This record gives sequence, structure tokens and C-alpha cells, in this order.
Amino acid sequence: MPVHTSSTFAPAAVLCGVAGWVPPRVVTNDELAARLDTDDTWIRTRTGIRRRHIAGPGQATSDLAVEAGQLALRNAGFDAVGTDPVDAVIVTTTTPDRPCPATAPAVAARLGLRQAAAFDVGAVCTGFVYGLATAAGLIASGVAARVLLIGADTYSSIVDPLDRANAIIFGDGAGAVVLRAGDSDEPGAVGHFDLGSDGTHEDLIMVAAGGSRRRSEGGQLARAERHFAMRGNEVYRHAVTRMAASARATLSGAGRKIDDVDHFVPHQANLRILHSVADDLGLPRERCVANVDAVGNTGAASIPLALADAAARRVIRPGDRLLLTAFGGGLTWGSCLLTWPELPPPTRPYDPIVPYDTGVDAPS
Repeated sequence: MPVHTSSTFAPAAVLCGVAGWVPPRVVTNDELAARLDTDDTWIRTRTGIRRRHIAGPGQATSDLAVEAGQLALRNAGFDAVGTDPVDAVIVTTTTPDRPCPATAPAVAARLGLRQAAAFDVGAVCTGFVYGLATAAGLIASGVAARVLLIGADTYSSIVDPLDRANAIIFGDGAGAVVLRAGDSDEPGAVGHFDLGSDGTHEDLIMVAAGGSRRRSEGGQLARAERHFAMRGNEVYRHAVTRMAASARATLSGAGRKIDDVDHFVPHQANLRILHSVADDLGLPRERCVANVDAVGNTGAASIPLALADAAARRVIRPGDRLLLTAFGGGLTWGSCLLTWPELPPPTRPYDPIVPYDTGVDAPS
């Protein structure tokens, strides 16, 4: 139930549960190559991606979110159905089930959380970091004592399957964390955020149709307007610059240095971007948590999916200091710091790829 605090103490948001879930259907590079003018080597050397999971017929974003939410609640020690373990449910997504209503209330209801506040956050691939800041605000203000935050996207619903540039990059998935009120100096406390946006570049990542802007203009919709579009080269440059700057701002605000970071957990855009940001920051690439090879770019789900996978593989351990950084359409970006808490090991969200490292190098 909500907590009420005095003006002298504002509780911190402390991570106490994590999980990830992806649809069972796996789409390999070879399968894509059969319908696109490409091959496995071309995809791997440019993106580091070897496969992705795609939602099946009838599967929507809420279905993925419910699966991840149940697992995260269980990892936090709560029964997902028939109890009231959280006061708020936040779903961060670019692909809601419908334009109206929001997806989060339906997810909360299916989890048995019928009295919880529930709403969506839309910041594209930065959504999870924006959601963390929102959840932290709810907890600090006393509105909620516990929050379930889910990043979920089904990019297969908006990406043109014949678009070679984007169909090779994106996958579907969901990741979730449970946050509770606690102390800012205890393991799991989330803090020192940096958030930003630049709407003058909204056209770099866009689905043109589906909102009030395109409807108000009238006329016939072109096929391309119905699908996700991204100007890859420009996005690459902005992503590296903005993520590195945001990471530095977060470290500076916390009085930390890059050497204080045990693991860098960026939005899993593609392996080239991940390595380029790590190089820009002066971080050894082996400290960069990456699972993009196995799931592709899963949008708002990518950071929590990477956290769940890394925790399941014991890559990140209690006491490790993590730097989370994301970039997405809008343009939006954000970063935060987190010291990993003691948690039951989550179930790995998917079967491993061996070898794990794709060996892709970032361009010089």
C-alpha cells in the first residue's frame, strides 16, 4: 500500500525483482535471407544479430508484458494473481495493443492487480529508463510503495517484413522489474538519472501514420507510412553521441568515474552502437552487457531483458555497479546508475547461443 513520508525523508526506488520473456518463435538470419536480398554474414557483420524472437499469430504486446510481469513478481517473492503486491503498473512501449486505451490497465487486470494505478510511458527505446525515473518519482512522493515496471514491444507489428534495413534488426520481447521503497544507499537503489530529448529530429525514427497528425492531413496512406522507418546512418551518430554524453552526465551527477562502473548496460540497438559507446566512454568492451545477438533490438524491452539474461548467467552479481543508458525515437535518451542487489537468479529468458560473442567490431 502507498507510503506517506515526511519532508525530511524521500524513499528511494529499490529493485527487488527482475525477469524477461520472449515469444517461442525464433527467426534466424537464414530465414530472413530467404525472403530478403541479404545473408547471415551480412547481417552479423553489420549488426551483431544472429536471431530474434517474433510474436506468433494473435500475440500482442500485452501478452508479452503479462508473461514478463508474472515472472518478475515471482522473482520478487510475490504471487502474481489474487494478491495486491504493487501499487502501480507502468508499461513502456512503442507498440501498444491499441491507440486507446493504454495497455497497462489490461496488463494489471490480467495479473490480478485490479486496484493498482496503471499507465503507459512512450519514449520508444528509451522508455525503460524513463519508466525507471517515473517509478522512482512515484515512490519518492509516497504515491506508491511498490511498482511493477514492464518494457514490452512487438516491433514485428510495425516493421515491414520486406524492409531489409529494419526487418533484420528488430525482435519482440518483454522485460520487467519490481521496485520497492527503500534507502538510497542500499543495493538495488536506482538513482542519479539523466534524461533528455530533441524533437527537432523526430523524423529520424518514425511511424508516420496511426496518429492524429496523419489523419488530419487526409489523403491516401502510402504503404511506407504504415510501417516503422529509420534513417540509420544519422540515428547511429546521434545514438553514440547522446548515449555517451548522457552516461557521462549521470556519472558526474553521482560523483563517479567510469572506472567505478563494473558493467555497462545499454539499450541493445545493435552491437556496433554498443561497442562504439563503450569505446567513447573508455570502457573495456567486456564490461558491456550484450544480448542483441540472441534477441535483436527489442525496443523498450531491451535493457530489462539484458539485465534478466545477465543475472541468469551470473554475469552481474550482487554489489556490481551498473550504468544503464538508452537512446530512442523522439529523439530521447537517458541514463541511470544502479548497484545490483541480492536476488534469486531469474530463469534465462531464452536458449543460449554458442559462442556468445559475435566478434563484430565497431567501425573506426
